[in-house]
Amino acid sequence: MGGVAITEILPSKLTLKSVRINRGLTVKEVAKILNKNCQIVLSYEKNSENIPVELLMKLSNIYQYPMDYIFLQ
Repeated sequence: MGGVAITEILPSKLTLKSVRINRGLTVKEVAKILNKNCQIVLSYEKNSENIPVELLMKLSNIYQYPMDYIFLQ
């Protein structure tokens, strides 16, 4: 029974910071795109537990990474 393992198809769960870094973006660049202060971006990277869904959706689009696979900590 051949095939591809499900772990090879689905992306890994990554933190906001990891996704940003893997995308090659700096905090300053993301803050500018969002029209937010760098500290806002950094604060949600440290504690994304209460991130507004709208912001998470924007970040998911910026990072081109599925929202469901961003690990909120």
